[in-house]
Amino acid sequence: MANKIAPLTGFPELLPEQRVVEREVIAALSRTFELHGFANIETRVVEPIDRLAKGGEIDKEIYVLQRLNADPAASAELGMHFDLTVPFARYVLENAGKLEFPFRRFQIQPAWRGERPQEGRYRQFTQADIDIVGRDTLGFHHDVEVVRVMVEALGGLSLPPLSFQVNNRKLIQGFYRGLGIPDVTTAIKVIDKLDKLTADTVADQLVEQAGATPEQAQQCLRLASIRVGDTSFVEQVRALGVEDELLETGLAELAAVIEGCADAASKRVTVEANLRIARGLDYYTGTVLEVFMAGYERLKSIGGGGRYDALASDGRTTYPGVGVSFGVSRTLIPLIADGVLSGSRKVPSAVLVAVTDEERRPTSAAVGAALRARGIPCELSADAAKFGKQIKAAERRGIPFVWFTQDDGTHEVKDIRTGDQLAADPATWTPPEADLRPQVLFELTTDIKENQ
Repeated sequence: MANKIAPLTGFPELLPEQRVVEREVIAALSRTFELHGFANIETRVVEPIDRLAKGGEIDKEIYVLQRLNADPAASAELGMHFDLTVPFARYVLENAGKLEFPFRRFQIQPAWRGERPQEGRYRQFTQADIDIVGRDTLGFHHDVEVVRVMVEALGGLSLPPLSFQVNNRKLIQGFYRGLGIPDVTTAIKVIDKLDKLTADTVADQLVEQAGATPEQAQQCLRLASIRVGDTSFVEQVRALGVEDELLETGLAELAAVIEGCADAASKRVTVEANLRIARGLDYYTGTVLEVFMAGYERLKSIGGGGRYDALASDGRTTYPGVGVSFGVSRTLIPLIADGVLSGSRKVPSAVLVAVTDEERRPTSAAVGAALRARGIPCELSADAAKFGKQIKAAERRGIPFVWFTQDDGTHEVKDIRTGDQLAADPATWTPPEADLRPQVLFELTTDIKENQ
């Protein structure tokens, strides 16, 4: 008796019509990134364990790579990358002498993380990252550019409404410093928990862990409550009465990002200043942002990023950067599961070339060759069944057209959706543009529609 195959949780596999969605999204993102001059790279799957675990953030979740018959006492030296930032930093250092700076890169690849699988969080997942990296210096205008490019890229996709929520670490640090909070770094990490803990609990932790007074903790919460879609946050922050030079720099930078993205935003993709956003990782030094999707707030953020003034360093040269990451799997798989996104057909074929009988299969093959020569995806019928069965086979696969060769050598093509059947020439006939390739079908659920 054959063993029953059990699926591995956290390693999603898509059916062909679902893979259409992922491929089209990746292609659309790539086109937008390339329009803005970002070069594509792909880094290796593995990195040295000591590099992956350097930050100490998720060292318990790293998958190690080791030969099956390796010495059990030997420590693993290689691990699979859990994001695209760590391998990118290594890539920059390793190839710095061959790259032109500022270096603009986009990368769309799988990553692996050994965590508990749940909706939106997988052990194998695909991310799409864009970054601009400089050598020693990187102008602030690149912060505006990177955020704007991702706004344009995601705005071109068929997705529920998205919200880019942006803040600035200089603003937060300057505000806390101006308040006189003893441990600013810890205060930022505590504020970053506001989406998981109540405001009262966060206030208590600011006092207990960051050394804030109860009054200072309340000021931190007031700052974190500011969220607007324009630059009015500047005056709201100043009204809190805190003064600091770094705070003023952060206010100016955040205002520039909000203004710089204003004309790229739309009803479907908004850009807001949200002073709660902190992103607890220490390496962020300026702009920080997270992306949220309407109706899927349970996923938390589906993208994020920011400015890091020390992406990598070789001891002589420092490489500052700014980037944004979009969770391709994190976003698409729940949408596919809910029926919000689907592919228009299971196969790339736009045409099924019917086969009258097996002796005449070469004639049908010649039609297929003529169509493919002009970029029209097609396939021959698997067998010479009755035409009704061949049409039903096309319907099951989502193929919109069936091609027939008549006894006199003429040709007809049938749109099986409408029933229209017309004379056609394999040397000139072309399907409508929308039928040439599988399309992503987008249907919002009722609750999301009502919230728009």
